[in-house]
Amino acid sequence: MKKYRFALIGAAGYVAPRHMAAIRETGNILTAAMDKNDSVGVIDSYFPNADFFNEFERFDRHVDLMRRKNEAIDYFSICSPNYLHDSHMRFAMRSGGDAICEKPIVLNPWNIDGLIDVEKDTGRKVNTILQLRLHDSVNELKKRIDSSQSDEKLDVDLTYITSRGKWYYSSWKGDVSKSGGIATNIGVHFYDMLHYVFGELQENVLHYSSRSTAAGYLEYERARVRWLLSIDEENIPAESRAKGMRTHRSITIGDQEFEFSGGFTDLHTRSYEAILDGKGFSLEDNRVATETVASIRNQTPNLHVGEVHPAVANLKS
Repeated sequence: MKKYRFALIGAAGYVAPRHMAAIRETGNILTAAMDKNDSVGVIDSYFPNADFFNEFERFDRHVDLMRRKNEAIDYFSICSPNYLHDSHMRFAMRSGGDAICEKPIVLNPWNIDGLIDVEKDTGRKVNTILQLRLHDSVNELKKRIDSSQSDEKLDVDLTYITSRGKWYYSSWKGDVSKSGGIATNIGVHFYDMLHYVFGELQENVLHYSSRSTAAGYLEYERARVRWLLSIDEENIPAESRAKGMRTHRSITIGDQEFEFSGGFTDLHTRSYEAILDGKGFSLEDNRVATETVASIRNQTPNLHVGEVHPAVANLKS
């Protein structure tokens, strides 16, 4: 079985170790990694012999040298800040490799069109990480929805509060032009899941927006969704805060809680297995979620359209 050569862009990022593990667990090799930050000792746990660069120009030169030595990179795993994804995917393809990119794949839908053009020009491919589509509970729910004979739309409430400290606002994640804002940075995978399970998006309304919190209404073919996302610990329900909990996640469908808190540990590896088998998710698979977050980012909040999440009235920020 062929061992593929991988390079990793964004090696110091939060999600990078999941990609390192997936590369190792699929029997492949990380040959080079790049990040402007050098807090990347985690590489020693996976590929201690990988070359590391904290200047993109030197990384570029190394990648070109490997190509000229007939040791070209086969796949570039991209875990860099959101606003750099499209540039790094173009670099990967123009360097002769395929890309594997974390979500959000891009910040705006027109970036998808440009990347599709580069795919055509280079003959290379962008593969994307949409791991919730591989989650067993999500797929069981999708099968149930798809097999239902009822035309009635389900009522869904999505609440996701994941506390972040002051550092968040000083990092690129706190800059909307770089992260895309709260809905993009912490919500895009939920919006993709909703589209995947409940069909085409029909309505998108923003009800509330601050630098820490966003809420709104989405209507799909098979569901009406009230959603709320926040990084403010003060918005966690009081009973959960009293227990010291800094994260609150809840999805209810009708009066039933949809439980999918487990089953996440191997989803990146399963994503890589599918990609290496030619069954990865494409740029087009990301279009609806990308359009969703771009629309949310550019709307003015309006509480008079659509159904408002019940927690909006009690928001602290």
